[in-house]
Amino acid sequence: MENTFLVITSIANHEHPVLKQFAEESAARNISFIVIGDTKSPLDFHLDKCDFYSVERQKELKFKLGETLPYKHYARKNLGYLTAMSQGAETIIETDDDNIPFESFWNKRFRLVQAHEIIDKGWVNIYKYFTDTHIWPRGFALENILDTLPELKEQKSLNCPIQQGLADENPDVDAIYRLTLPLPVTFNKSDNIALGNNSFCPFNSQNTTWFKEAFPLMYLPSYCSFRMTDIWRSFVAQRIAWTCGWSVLFHNSTVWQQRNDHNLMIDFRDEIVGYSNNSLIYNKLKALNLKSGIENISENMIICYRELIDCGLIGAEEMDLLKRWISDLGDYRK
Repeated sequence: MENTFLVITSIANHEHPVLKQFAEESAARNISFIVIGDTKSPLDFHLDKCDFYSVERQKELKFKLGETLPYKHYARKNLGYLTAMSQGAETIIETDDDNIPFESFWNKRFRLVQAHEIIDKGWVNIYKYFTDTHIWPRGFALENILDTLPELKEQKSLNCPIQQGLADENPDVDAIYRLTLPLPVTFNKSDNIALGNNSFCPFNSQNTTWFKEAFPLMYLPSYCSFRMTDIWRSFVAQRIAWTCGWSVLFHNSTVWQQRNDHNLMIDFRDEIVGYSNNSLIYNKLKALNLKSGIENISENMIICYRELIDCGLIGAEEMDLLKRWISDLGDYRK
């Protein structure tokens, strides 16, 4: 798996069992493993076969984004993406330090995959294709939870440079689910599902594969709710994927999650802005007049994030960070 990178952000120490497992298993497969730390990371972090970036080491990076990217924020993971790109990544896999990989996690990824494609169906609760349990992914529009699932057509070969894997045991659900419904949940093994034009489902940053042409869309916003940063990124990525002729793939669980400690009421509070606005965001993004083609991704990102800023959902400071990200992308591509 040459030119494949695994990126995690973590404040855990080097004895953390999941980090140690990822370091060993990625090295055995010739995958470069990058961990981005933050201000709470231990000063003595050292893990063999892991390329760890402390806050001090991050300051040595030449990325413009790093000059103003907030600390104590999950979006510092952006520096991991840029580092992987600058080192020649063709594929970037991202996950978190509370996801334990199954053997299937290490299977080679392919852009072209066989999947059932869903188009022109609006909100689609992907989880329901993998279980009979009443469940929905974090970021899903609550008013659409009980919608009837679209009927699947025959599988076909699709170009999917963005691929979301599910997670067993403690999947990525919102605080309302965690406060009211039972866990664990183990998903059934099922066919791949891909969402194309005008079909929408949130995806996260916990078990996601990105191929090179989609790298610009990895950008995580900083000036929004912590619980929404990867979700709203996924909304922007899906909208722009339509302009590129891409489908977004959802596939069987390749990790199981042993979730880090969370205060569910704090999560609930931080998710209210999503519960209230996720449907609005879909409608706003869908209505945008975007240009077609990979060459217009950066311009389309500016249009999408400006819309979210104008809606008052993301702070105006985000635009400077986004433009720095785009500038850094141009530098690594030279």
